[in-house]
Amino acid sequence: MRKIVTSLPFILLMAVILGIVVGLVASVEVMNVVVVVKYVLGQLINFCVPLIIIGFIAPSITSLGQHVSRILTVAVLLAYVSSIGAAFFSMLAGYGIIPHLSIVTNPEGLREVPEALFQLDIPQIMSVMSALVLSILLGLAAVWTQATLMERLLDEFRRIVLAIVKKVVIPILPVFIASTFCELSYEGVITQQLPVFIVIVLIVIVGHYLWLAVLYGLSGAYSGQNPFQIIRHYGPAYLTAIGTMSSAATLAVALECAGKAIPPLRRDMVDFGIPLFANIHLCGSVLTEVFFCMTISQMLYGHIPDLGTMVLFCLLLGVFAIGAPGVPGGTVMASLGLITGVLGFDATGTALMLTIFALQDSFGTACNITGDGALTLALSGYVRKHNIEEESLDNVEFESDGQMAPIEEAK
Repeated sequence: MRKIVTSLPFILLMAVILGIVVGLVASVEVMNVVVVVKYVLGQLINFCVPLIIIGFIAPSITSLGQHVSRILTVAVLLAYVSSIGAAFFSMLAGYGIIPHLSIVTNPEGLREVPEALFQLDIPQIMSVMSALVLSILLGLAAVWTQATLMERLLDEFRRIVLAIVKKVVIPILPVFIASTFCELSYEGVITQQLPVFIVIVLIVIVGHYLWLAVLYGLSGAYSGQNPFQIIRHYGPAYLTAIGTMSSAATLAVALECAGKAIPPLRRDMVDFGIPLFANIHLCGSVLTEVFFCMTISQMLYGHIPDLGTMVLFCLLLGVFAIGAPGVPGGTVMASLGLITGVLGFDATGTALMLTIFALQDSFGTACNITGDGALTLALSGYVRKHNIEEESLDNVEFESDGQMAPIEEAK
């Protein structure tokens, strides 16, 4: 019983429940405190994200040695294929379901959340995409030049980042999640807006689970491994993603969850793939955006975009998703140009799209982060099939007792 109470999933669930309850009864004075806490913790978490990306991706690239370029290409292709596959899956479902729906929207009537009375800005040392590009280039250059000193420095930096994750990021996540749900509950999103769109939101969530089943099924078949051995560890990451609405902010927990699935996952593929996919693999967000765009088009303009337009939108959206930041609403914000340019949405349609997308953004993020495990399984299968040996990684991993311990060298 004690293990259950002290487990990360239980703590996160309690944080969600506590946040909703407090938000329902909170006064303006209480919300002033909640908003400040959420803002400061969000700044701290966002500051750590580029460090996590550099600390994991760059050392993982150097550990892959001469095979890195091929593996990186495969990883990006996996992310793109998954995203456009989710988009086409959603598009087909939209053509079959949306004409039979009758939904009335009413996004008004929300309480205004107080402005943060105190803002402690903690700017990132660089943007998420800059960190991602730097990690890739730094790792590749170290391999190309055989810079052994840099490889050792990057491995030491990985140790430092892991300590930050364990001692700073994970302990503050429950508080950040509780404050997020408290704000949503106080504003009225949970009690007022969500029931308005309950039908399409539920359809999209079911679509997430179906697509995850497809991803894990295909990855398991390709790798010859049981995908349940990975997905059964992803509960904490799924709940964290729901609370943070950010793949980047969930990265620390996702690494911990995937680390418990070794094998069938390979440690080097976890350290390389999970941080990379957290920023370029947004299948849940893409699936959601396609279905919602088709729904809003039907609501406002009386028709769903034609097949040719939707195919173009899906193909381009997959590219935009790779470059979208792993932050709340990152996919839809990055693709606003597609929504207005390809689909022809006006200001009203764009505003409604942003509103509905925000209602389920947490579930789309949860699908993104959980799907990363499937792609990492496929990546692990790829390196095994091509006899790419696992390099010895002198770093640390999370154990069930919360301590960090050395990883044994690969046999």
